[in-house]
Amino acid sequence: MNVDVSTSIVIRRPREAVSAYAADPDNAPAWYANIDSAVWKTPKSLGIGSRIAFEAKFLGKPLAYIYEITEYVPGERLVMKTAEGPFPMETTYTWESVDGNATLMTLRNRGVPSGFSKLFAPMMSTLMRRANEKDLKKITAILESRSE
Repeated sequence: MNVDVSTSIVIRRPREAVSAYAADPDNAPAWYANIDSAVWKTPKSLGIGSRIAFEAKFLGKPLAYIYEITEYVPGERLVMKTAEGPFPMETTYTWESVDGNATLMTLRNRGVPSGFSKLFAPMMSTLMRRANEKDLKKITAILESRSE
């Protein structure tokens, strides 16, 4: 069973501010509830081929995986795919300006669960959607509380 979950939220901050914050892997532990750490495996400067190791929890189990950036258009789109990890996953962020000073941010995760995760495939989409909604609410709270 494939997983394909897309979740969006409007953040009342300019697209440049939202995309810069969200695209920086160093910020991921602050707004992703399940991510404990992000460690650069390539020199810092986000671009195609950059690799970042993440440690996270999902379904109560620790996960370690490395994402590789496969597409990056600053301020518009970021695509990363697992280079190493428990199952192939692709995460896409997109940002669109709304009303001049707000941003529609969309977070999409898709992949094919395998191993332990395959047992939970039927409910994985629901669990991912809930997690993504929480994460997008968290990044919204962080960014909307900033005054710059």
